[in-house]
Amino acid sequence: MTNVQDITSPMSAPERRATWSLASIYALRMLGLFLIMPVLSLFAEQLEGSTPFLMGLSISIYGLTQVVLQIPFGILSDRYGRKKIIIIGLILFFIGSVVAALSTTIYGVLIGRAIQGSGAIAAAVMALVADLTQEVHRTKAMALIGASIGVSFGVAIIAGPVIAGIIGVHGLFWMTAVLTVMAIAVVIYVVPNPVQSKTHSDTQLIPSKFSSVLKDAECLRLNYGIFVLHLMLTASFVVVPLAMRDSGLLPEKHWLVYLPVFVTSMAAIIPFVILAEKKRKMKSVFIGAIAALILADVGLSMMNGSLYGIVAFLWVFFCGFNLLEATLPSLISKTVPGDLKGTAMGIYSSCQFLGAGIGGAAGGWCYGQYGMGAVFVFCALAALSWFLLSLSMKPPHYWANLLISLEQMTEQEIQHFVDAMLKLQGIKEVTLRLDEAVAYLKVDNQCLEKEQLQALINQYVNR
Repeated sequence: MTNVQDITSPMSAPERRATWSLASIYALRMLGLFLIMPVLSLFAEQLEGSTPFLMGLSISIYGLTQVVLQIPFGILSDRYGRKKIIIIGLILFFIGSVVAALSTTIYGVLIGRAIQGSGAIAAAVMALVADLTQEVHRTKAMALIGASIGVSFGVAIIAGPVIAGIIGVHGLFWMTAVLTVMAIAVVIYVVPNPVQSKTHSDTQLIPSKFSSVLKDAECLRLNYGIFVLHLMLTASFVVVPLAMRDSGLLPEKHWLVYLPVFVTSMAAIIPFVILAEKKRKMKSVFIGAIAALILADVGLSMMNGSLYGIVAFLWVFFCGFNLLEATLPSLISKTVPGDLKGTAMGIYSSCQFLGAGIGGAAGGWCYGQYGMGAVFVFCALAALSWFLLSLSMKPPHYWANLLISLEQMTEQEIQHFVDAMLKLQGIKEVTLRLDEAVAYLKVDNQCLEKEQLQALINQYVNR
């Protein structure tokens, strides 16, 4: 990579290759996890030893093993190399897929799904992206990977019932194993090898910074939010496929609901994303989206026997879900200083997987004890608790992150550079990490003087 930093330039060819190849690995893995979600409860209830609780747990258990192992995997990638740890994680995911594919009992599926989740490679992938991209392009690379996760979720929800109708649920697990082999090949043959690996506070969880993030009330509020959001998702998918089947829609035709619901809900949230970001109405949009989740689950609790009711309220649910899934990471990024972002996102991710892990089990238990409607009541109450907690949230700063490398600069030069930057309009905060030779900036893109900032970079850095 070139040492010349240009904040307006596109990523270089090697950076694009690294970003797209790593995004494909992430997407293939998430596709494998999510393909099974819309059909697993229908499959699991027919397995030997199945109970509603175990059926729900089979959907969500991957989240529990993710929570336990994602931090150790990140630490091991620092010590033994990113690509090695990513390959080990993918091998575990492959093994879990094969175990689930060969299983004829609910316990075998549980073991397979738990092993799938144990391949917790997210932190290692993010660290490798940071190793392979310039600081000024890091945010773009992370955004592309985030988008790939959203696309894989949408594709999986729609394609899962179609593929299961052709090759069966066992075939879905075998397909997941094949996708994993493809991902391993991409790691070995396509992803570039980094010149050097080092710590990146914007992408990696740093244990020594835990306390700083956990003391932040706004971060805790957002962490609770992502916990609830994914708890609701996995709990809902314990019973939504069953409700559609019981209302008369054959499982292989469930995609006829998921496709229009997901696509149109994505289109419907675009104006709200613009309103939140461009018009700076984030808090109002955010709370409104949580209210949509409450409405959706109250509606589903009352109309889960009607296919039209399920479709209507499932659409409302995905409008709220997609909007919150897009805005929550943005709020985390806006809330914490740049050098705490990696730790904050690591804790956020753990809360996300913990919610997923608990949600399926809780949803299955509620279904077994009190019936289908109780699952949606449980989700509505969880969303209500989040709604009430969010009423007191502070309006966020509408600041973006920008990183600038400070390599080969003296401390005196760095200080002059920082002093000059802070005089520019649009630069709100500068955090120095001399051990990483990086300046973490918070900027307001609506008023940032980009030409003047680039002139300063050329004067002090690009020499």
